Amino acid sequence: MSPTLVLSLIAGYFTVLIIISLLTSRKATSESFFIANRNAPWYMVAFAMIGTSLSGVTFISVPGMVLGQAWSYMAVVFGYIIGYLVIGTVLMPLYYRLQLVSIYTYLEQRFGFWSYKTGAFFFLLSRAIGAAFRLFLVAGVLQFAVFDAMGVPFAVTVSVSILLIYLYTFRGGLKTILWTDAFQTLAMLTCVGVSIYLISSELNLGFKQMVQTIRDSELSRIYFSDLKDDKFFWKQFASGAFITIVMTGLDQDLMQKNLSCRNLQEAQKNMFWFTISIVLVNVFFLSLGILLYKFAEAKGIQLPLNPATGKVIGDNVFPLLATEHFTLFAGVIFILGIIAVTYASADSALTALTTSFCVDFLDIKRFPEQQQARYRKLTHFAFSVLLIVIILIFKAINDQSVITAVFKAAGYTYGPLLGLYSFGLFSRRSLHDRLVPYICLACPILTFIINANSKAWFGGYEFGFEILILNGLMTFLGLLAISRPASVVVNSAR
Repeated sequence: MSPTLVLSLIAGYFTVLIIISLLTSRKATSESFFIANRNAPWYMVAFAMIGTSLSGVTFISVPGMVLGQAWSYMAVVFGYIIGYLVIGTVLMPLYYRLQLVSIYTYLEQRFGFWSYKTGAFFFLLSRAIGAAFRLFLVAGVLQFAVFDAMGVPFAVTVSVSILLIYLYTFRGGLKTILWTDAFQTLAMLTCVGVSIYLISSELNLGFKQMVQTIRDSELSRIYFSDLKDDKFFWKQFASGAFITIVMTGLDQDLMQKNLSCRNLQEAQKNMFWFTISIVLVNVFFLSLGILLYKFAEAKGIQLPLNPATGKVIGDNVFPLLATEHFTLFAGVIFILGIIAVTYASADSALTALTTSFCVDFLDIKRFPEQQQARYRKLTHFAFSVLLIVIILIFKAINDQSVITAVFKAAGYTYGPLLGLYSFGLFSRRSLHDRLVPYICLACPILTFIINANSKAWFGGYEFGFEILILNGLMTFLGLLAISRPASVVVNSAR
């Protein structure tokens, strides 16, 4: 694929997004930016959330990790179902009853000022890191496919990518993003389906043969044998449930979309159909992974190896095959797909970061609308710059699959949120509010120490994504230690 062709695809794609932005951001207010005037149709929200929740990490890392992890990731996906059930029946009724714009204001009503600010801080930290990881992945693919050949530095690729997101989101916010993400989800799903079809055709597999090939492959295994193995099914399943609760239910990004529905019933309907869709989509991605490795084997293609370990670099497999070994049409489909799924996630994250900071730290509602708009745009730009900086740092230090990095980072940064909300929902005790930040900072550090020494301390046990559960449990116990009985919790939202 020539750099000119790829640049033309990117330019045409963003032209469509800019047009959607101009049409949807007319007369946009802060309420439009933050919660889309609470008037979004549930089916549109459900469809848009698919692209938001997946990102370029799913598009590249999930197929790539099949070689080393087989279908162990599917256990995480099955855990999602439990997580979404908890969100729909426990968290969403709470958020709608309180009519929240930022979900972290619940913590202020339940515990107090410092708990509220601590929760909001950990969201900003978590989402900024997560969004940067995801953007790092797509920027790396664009660098590999286009900009290396043109001599463009990686820093320029990253900066341009994020500034393009800023351009189509800074005016309309969530009101615009619901439309752009719905478009991008459609583009992504089309690309996945076409990719599977084209690879199957290259391998001369009909539909039944393709299903049989995937089912019989050693790469479709799910691990039930060894509890100490970080791929063990029930560890992954529990991790998936808790990852979903914190990375969706306790995350302003995804819940901001849910809160834009007209009422709780429509939001719950959205969550039900979204759950079914997300499980099926992940099955497609894992199936695509098996077909990619089958294709490379059939064509005798040497896959990229990590020089330090001698193992295949999973994150590079799909980009390499798509841009150098597939047909031109398949390569175009790949580029469009990764752009669509990554920017659907990144634009939403940028808006959520802006929303949380404006509501939770600037208390923006106390200003007149004109001043709100000015502060909102400045904050939006500042977070754009921050994402660029984090991506460049991650570029310098990353040495593992990006999806593993994202979930491991989530285990440390979302753990305090899991502990705070669990304590608020399942305990009637109050807290010494000023001590909460210290507990929430100490527990991730202790979790890191335990994780680093788990093999020596626990007979060879290795933590996987369930490190999040450990962190949340330690935070809960820490909060219990600084709690006091309360027959009636002051300002309780329960």
